[in-house]
Amino acid sequence: MGEQTTVQFPQEIVAEYAVLGVDLPALFSAGNLGTRMGVRIVEASADRVVGTMPVEGNTQPYGLLHGGASAVLAETLGSVGSMLHGGVTKIAVGVDLNCTHHRGVRDGLVTGVATPVHRGRSTATYEIVITDERDKRVCTARLTCLLRDAGPGDPTGPAKSGPAKTDPAR
Repeated sequence: MGEQTTVQFPQEIVAEYAVLGVDLPALFSAGNLGTRMGVRIVEASADRVVGTMPVEGNTQPYGLLHGGASAVLAETLGSVGSMLHGGVTKIAVGVDLNCTHHRGVRDGLVTGVATPVHRGRSTATYEIVITDERDKRVCTARLTCLLRDAGPGDPTGPAKSGPAKTDPAR
């Protein structure tokens, strides 16, 4: 668990971020929490983001996949889509996450697929469908992200030119 594969992006997107010195696959590797939970992003574009997560290690006391684990997978995938939609000048910050859990899963791997519901200038909303290995729907989630301008210290923002300022909106 926690092993990462290289996230696949369209080459033009990789090149756009590389000019800024940003390693796009590393940026979207699922982050520390996602890594601890075994989240693997296997496909990524603004139109569709796909990722997997093992059930083992992510269960609640009854031995079922924890609802919070589904939420982590959903927010990770929706955030990646939102960030790719916003492009190099924006940072995607989740502002609303809604998850409906349809059935329990005790083992195996779950797969999440995030697709856009709305892609605007200041917000992006993605629906994330999580299924089990039998392609049965486990969870349906919706994530809305605020797309704010990237600033100093942000992964895609202008280079830092001194101490980082505290931003209470983060």
